Amino acid sequence: MIIKTIGVVGCGLMGGGITQVAAQNGYCTIVREASDELLEKGIGRIDSILAGNVAKGKITEDGKAEVLGRITGTTEFAAFGTCDLVIEAVTENADVKKEVFRTLDGIAPPHAILASNTSSISITELGAVTGRPSQVLGLHFFNPVPVMKLIEMVIGLETSAETVAVTRAFGESLGKQVIEVKDTPGFIVNYLLIPYLLDAVRLVETGVATREDIDTGMVLGCSHPLGPLKLLDFIGLDTTLYIADVLYDAFRTDRYAAPPLLRKMVAAGKNGRKSGEGFYIY
Repeated sequence: MIIKTIGVVGCGLMGGGITQVAAQNGYCTIVREASDELLEKGIGRIDSILAGNVAKGKITEDGKAEVLGRITGTTEFAAFGTCDLVIEAVTENADVKKEVFRTLDGIAPPHAILASNTSSISITELGAVTGRPSQVLGLHFFNPVPVMKLIEMVIGLETSAETVAVTRAFGESLGKQVIEVKDTPGFIVNYLLIPYLLDAVRLVETGVATREDIDTGMVLGCSHPLGPLKLLDFIGLDTTLYIADVLYDAFRTDRYAAPPLLRKMVAAGKNGRKSGEGFYIY
């Protein structure tokens, strides 16, 4: 199967980034949001990013117009009736994602592959709510999607070899490095990353070091581009907490137990960059 038309469910930071990258690489891309207001905001963000690329000389005005011309915005799931691949990028909640997959299964063509951008939820469970589990897998992009070169391709228990091969080719056509992982909580990156982030919160919580010194230690001592606390703010403290809880429920080990400080900050709405305050103020 050759993928020509892409569908994206959600036009937030992740969905919008996936939409932009797909359109930049020649794919007709249909993106759906829950309301006209959210859709306008999401496509407006893509427009602004492309405008910035024009200003930097990375693309021309004509190139920008071509990319935007490949993007169709909608508030209707029915628009996905012509897609070869639909990528779900809604909120990180299993019940919400399952409902999206049920809906897509009834609308997308029989040959279409259904993928999730989830960072922690079981692909096998998502596939099980459809009539096509062999055509369901995970495509975990990283934020910001236009910049980050990695895709974790998550293979569910029922995912077919053909689905894997076709989707890998699609991911590589976006200029991404695709790595494969079996369907396990956290996959590769979050399985290793979340305990590291939680340990950084514990160091702050117990007063071992300041947030600045913790971040500086990992940037200069381990050549990380961002320290763990700035990275937490970038990812979102609420998102990190949700993933940590999913992993704790799966493994029941202390390394995934969220520190009380993280829960308190999320309860107070201090979710990082997107809320204006997390471990740092923005």
